[in-house]
Formats: sequence, structure tokens, C-alpha cells
Amino acid sequence: MPDTNPIDPEQGPIAPGGGYGGGMDLAASDAEALEREPGHGQEPGGPTGKPRSLWSDAWRDLRRNPIFIISVLIILFLIFISLWPGTIATQDPLAANLSKSQAGPEPGHPFGFDSQGRDVYTRVVYGARASVTVGVCATLGVVLLGSVLGGLAGFFGGWWDAILSRISDIFFGIPVVLGGLVFLSVVTNSTVWPVIGFMVLLGWPQIARIARGSVITARQNDYVQAARALGAGNSRMLLRHIAPNAVAPVIVVGTIALGTYIALEATLSYLGVGLKPPTVSWGIDISDASNQIRNAPHMLLWPAGALSITVLAFIMLGDAVRDALDPKLR
Repeated sequence: MPDTNPIDPEQGPIAPGGGYGGGMDLAASDAEALEREPGHGQEPGGPTGKPRSLWSDAWRDLRRNPIFIISVLIILFLIFISLWPGTIATQDPLAANLSKSQAGPEPGHPFGFDSQGRDVYTRVVYGARASVTVGVCATLGVVLLGSVLGGLAGFFGGWWDAILSRISDIFFGIPVVLGGLVFLSVVTNSTVWPVIGFMVLLGWPQIARIARGSVITARQNDYVQAARALGAGNSRMLLRHIAPNAVAPVIVVGTIALGTYIALEATLSYLGVGLKPPTVSWGIDISDASNQIRNAPHMLLWPAGALSITVLAFIMLGDAVRDALDPKLR
């Protein structure tokens, strides 16, 4: 009796219906169906199927992170009241009425009054300007100075790297609060710039070390060696190939450090060497209220709460950015 399943000399037995076996026919049909699906085989990054970059992946993760969204909303509100505090606080933060000294909340004054009869709510709103200004400007100065010095040291190495490392060790050995007491005690200027300059002076070595390590790691990659072999100059390799791939750790540390600098400004102002009156600062108000915590706890509660929320928001933002930019956490 003849075999009903003919044999292909190259492929083997052919199943009835013209296929090479039921399982293989099913797999082939599934593959064809998937190929006909719109968008199949394309990367989620776009319709052209181009792979997503680190930054696009990070932005996608950040948009889905509730911690990032909450921290950004808080920071945007802080920036808004720093630029336009009069929109939500219509009174003068320096106006004093001694008859209201240490008085509690009342209509039109929800946070009460301080020991000099000034509206605590207005001072909390206006105090955000000094804290945000110090934090942002100090962070920008530290990141720019540390990134440039650390990046050059990591790229060129040699004597430049050795000198920068020894200078960084010297600055790392200076306690921040003690250095602030010594440095700012001789400054009579009541603006924010001496405080910002002190923070930049002592803060750049941390960013410099991180930038140096990132540049050294990126410098050893194959694409950098290929660019060097093709005749690319040092400036082109550093700006086009190394810096974009070494900046992520600097951004993460800088974002977290911003909250730290705001807390440091409040600490120095509390100790009497940071910002000085008539500048409105949360640290100054906390210092004035520390002696009256039993008689008028509202004087300390509101500026301290605003400071804590602000520092927490920037630290949460830094943690979210770190999680999004760290490939090991994916």
C-alpha cells in the first residue's frame, strides 16, 4: 500500500495539507500573523524602530514614577512663590506690630505672629526665595566648577589629575559647618552671595571626583577609541563623545545636593553666620523661635515644616532621577 505522506528528499516527511508537520505549520502561521501586526518588530521608542537612548528611557520611567511627580509639583510651587510671593501673601514680611507679639492664628493671619508681631505666614512665603536662590545657585556653581575640573583631570590624567586629587583631599578635610563659622563670621554682607560662594568653595571637590571617575570610565569605551583612531581632537572627543555619557552621575548627585545646600543655609543662618536681617530666611525665623518654643510653638512649626518639605522634595527628586538613570536598577 503506497505511503500517503510523501517524503521530500531535503525537508523530510510532508504532512497532509502540504506542510512539514503540524507544530511547524502552527509556528509558521503565528509568525506570519505577528509580522502582519502593525508595529510588530519595532522598538517602543518610535514608529521607525529606532532604539531609545538612555535619556528617553529615563524620561519614560520618570513620568511613571509618582515620587518624581509629587516632588516636581512641590518644587514648581516653591519656584512660583519664590518668583511671585505677592500672589499668595499680600502683606509686608518686615511689617511689625508689637501688640500682636506671639499671638496665635486669627482671620487673615493663619500662622499667627512672631515675637516682633510680624505675620508668620507672610514670612514663610517670602523665606522660600532666599532658600531656593541659595540652593539653586550653589548647586549650579558646584556642578559647573566640579564638572570642568574633574572632567579635565579624568581625561588628561598625569600631573593635572594628581594636583586636583591632592587639592580635593585638602577641602574634604575641612568640616562644612566649622568652615562656615570661620569663613562667614568675617563677612558683613547680608545678601545670599557670600553664603553661595562658601558652598561652592567647599562643595566642588565631591562633584569633581564623581566627574573624574565617570570620564575615566567613558574614556575607555570602544567608540572613544574609534573616534581617536579617526583623528578626532581632544575637544571633540570630550564634548561630543565623553561628556554626554559621563554627565548622568553628576546630575544625580547635584540634584540630591541641592536639598542639602538649602538645609546648610538654614543651619548657618540659625547659627547667626549665614543670611542676616533684613533678609527673610527660614533659618533666621527658626533661630528667633527656638527660645519661644514653649510659649509660641507656631513660630517654629511653620518655618521648620516648610524647610523640611523643601529639602525632602529635592531629595525625592534626586532619588527618582538616580533610579531612572541607573541601568543596574532596570
